[in-house]
Amino acid sequence: MSVQRWLPHREVPTVGAWCFLDRIGPQRVDMRVQPHPHTALQTVTWPLTGEIRHRDSVGSDVVVRPGELNLMTAGRGVSHSELSLPAGSGQPPLLSAVQLWVVLPREQDGCPPRFEQQRELPVLEVGGARGGVRATVLVGSLGGATSPAGVAPGLVGADVVLDAGADVEVEVDPTHEHALLTLDEDGAGGAAPALRHWAPGRTSLRLRHADGARQLLLGGVPTTDDLVMFWNFIGRTHEDVAAARADWEDPDAAAERFGRVPGHAASERIPSPPLPPVRLTPRRPRPRRVVEPGEAPAFS
Repeated sequence: MSVQRWLPHREVPTVGAWCFLDRIGPQRVDMRVQPHPHTALQTVTWPLTGEIRHRDSVGSDVVVRPGELNLMTAGRGVSHSELSLPAGSGQPPLLSAVQLWVVLPREQDGCPPRFEQQRELPVLEVGGARGGVRATVLVGSLGGATSPAGVAPGLVGADVVLDAGADVEVEVDPTHEHALLTLDEDGAGGAAPALRHWAPGRTSLRLRHADGARQLLLGGVPTTDDLVMFWNFIGRTHEDVAAARADWEDPDAAAERFGRVPGHAASERIPSPPLPPVRLTPRRPRPRRVVEPGEAPAFS
């Protein structure tokens, strides 16, 4: 399966509480991700094409389609599986999606797991002289449009569609840092995909594209919490993720902490890789590059 990982990035490890960003596809593929665990984070699934069946240990069994958002809160521990649905044409389905993680505020690390699906999301429209922007607000608030998705304050995510020739200013929270990824960039014409980043302090972002584009906008208050990431686990210390891994590898502890995913046998699971032979240290925000108003630095 074709996957591009944009967060964590060596130059931009996090964007606010956004700590993980995978761009999946587009590709014709039968995706079957067996039950696997998470801790201390929220998963955000946003399909662009194709349908994905989600099942989890909370008891959820839903299909998420383009225009719909899945949000799963792991808290103290959850497990889930994901399966692409057949296209009905005899070919594997064309799958294109983004999957993200949000690190939970420290005080919510041990909260009970939960799941929600949002099928109606607000849209912000900003017009320009030569074309406009239409932004579906996935989480948080943008330009007065607020998503009903249950995330902590200080976070925003939006799927932004720019008309050909669009050149507009979109108001943003100046306490947030922001990042922008073009979702339909294929490297044609020498325009290799890149993640663009803006430090906090801006009241607006200039969005423009000569040919039209679909982009993912992320933003949030820069995180100051310690963050240790290993495989599918998030913790504050090495001991946190080591304990989560040990629980997942022990059948009884796994059932107690992460639950069972309905429809899957106990043997249907993804085992954890071994811990590295060194102590894992927290990822702390790096000093961001200082840039002048206008263009943002791009990281590929």
